Amino acid sequence: MKIAILPGDGIGPEITAEAVKVLNALGLKFEMETAPVGGAAYEASGHPLPEATLNLAKSADAILFGAVGDWKYDTLDRPLRPEQAILGLRKALGLFANFRPAICYEQLVSASSLKPELVAGLDILIIRELTGDIYFGQPRGKRTATDGHFPGTEEAFDTMRYSKPEIERIARVAFEAARKRNKKVTSVDKANVLETFQFWKDVVTEVHKDYPDVALDHMYVDNAAMQLVKAPKAFDVIVTGNMFGDILSDEASMLTGSIGMLPSASLNDKKQGLYEPSHGSAPDIAGKGVANPLATILSAAMMLRFSLGQPEAADRIETAVKAVLAQGLRTPDIYSEGTTKVGTREMGDAVVKALK
Repeated sequence: MKIAILPGDGIGPEITAEAVKVLNALGLKFEMETAPVGGAAYEASGHPLPEATLNLAKSADAILFGAVGDWKYDTLDRPLRPEQAILGLRKALGLFANFRPAICYEQLVSASSLKPELVAGLDILIIRELTGDIYFGQPRGKRTATDGHFPGTEEAFDTMRYSKPEIERIARVAFEAARKRNKKVTSVDKANVLETFQFWKDVVTEVHKDYPDVALDHMYVDNAAMQLVKAPKAFDVIVTGNMFGDILSDEASMLTGSIGMLPSASLNDKKQGLYEPSHGSAPDIAGKGVANPLATILSAAMMLRFSLGQPEAADRIETAVKAVLAQGLRTPDIYSEGTTKVGTREMGDAVVKALK
């Protein structure tokens, strides 16, 4: 089992180190190789996704990814910014299906920004299409406007687009996932305004005919954003496009108490995957030893389940995380009165101890 370790920037190296520590404690045989990515790679070689790093990722069964980005790189040309590394990996590896579970652990109900009765027992799976939509659509750029409200002035533009096969395959991923859960899919769109998402809605409805055992409903993205904070437990599987999924999954993370608890998996059609926490690089707390490593550790569990064929090992990690939370250990982002505040390394050590 070959794993590419790409720690990245900010808190990325700290949280990735704890996930690697947990993986090593499982007693399984892994081949792990580390490479720079993001701002760290730019500093080393002048590009956020060097060829050597990309080749390592292509050759691996799975990629454990930390986080990329730092404010100091914001003045670089866009192709050289750290965030281009993750976009480049998604495109090069065909990582079209992003899984973001939002689970509110029993011990963290009080850490949520919502009332306990709204989030107790929460278990949502957001499936986001990852390689299409406005993030990758062409043409894009800047130009002088020839029409609109201010012709003759400078304007910027991006293109939102989806092909039928792109929508079909992510819809099938969602329906298959729902079959293993509560058999309900909510497709989120903006069909009342956007042609792209009227097409999305039509294609998802067509694919649904092959899954009569799964309930399907459609919801506009603005309503979905509202319902996530009004009645989040009404959702089971949410499937949506790249941009809407980016926003809604971050919103859902706060239902769980902290984005530091949210793992994610990005898979291609060969089940090769990139696994990363849903949060960013948090350069303001980098090096302070206070970042929550649990999202990365739980991402490693998803890696074992989806790409490495080790579901029992994944269960062991998830059980260990629950045990640590039950002990009252908390990093600052999930700390509350009556619990014990610990740092990044201490939390990783506690999960290793619970594994054993």
